Amino acid sequence: MAPIPTPPAEPQDNPDAYVGLDAHSAESRAGARGWSTVRQLPPGAIITMEYLAGRLNFEVTEGKVTRCWKG
Repeated sequence: MAPIPTPPAEPQDNPDAYVGLDAHSAESRAGARGWSTVRQLPPGAIITMEYLAGRLNFEVTEGKVTRCWKG
């Protein structure tokens, strides 16, 4: 059986710090801080619940981040 891979460490970053930023600035900041994937979602989007280490999710309303979470 193959060993279970160890996921990479996530950036030590507070997702709440992105709330209120415009989506483009928030995505640029997340990339600069080491997030490997950034996902922008509209309010109420249906998404799967799988956790992906290194991903930061933004809920974006009218170009502004209104919610942010890891995974």
